[in-house]
Amino acid sequence: MAANEKMHRDMAITFTGDADRDFAASMIPHHEGAIAMARIQLAHGRDAAMRRLAEAVIREQEREIIELRAFLARTPTR
Repeated sequence: MAANEKMHRDMAITFTGDADRDFAASMIPHHEGAIAMARIQLAHGRDAAMRRLAEAVIREQEREIIELRAFLARTPTR
């Protein structure tokens, strides 16, 4: 529950009106929340299929966070 609540708090960004930047900025905490929840699943879950899915979520979300941060770094604020 705490990981989910943190994700939602962190997603409450100040919107700029630039849909691209706002999307990237709000998706980063969304993905970080997914990673946190996947790590909780790995720590406490027992189902092999869910564990594999959690591992895949972590890999993909970390990759996407890198992509989102790179976009924000190369895209000027309008």
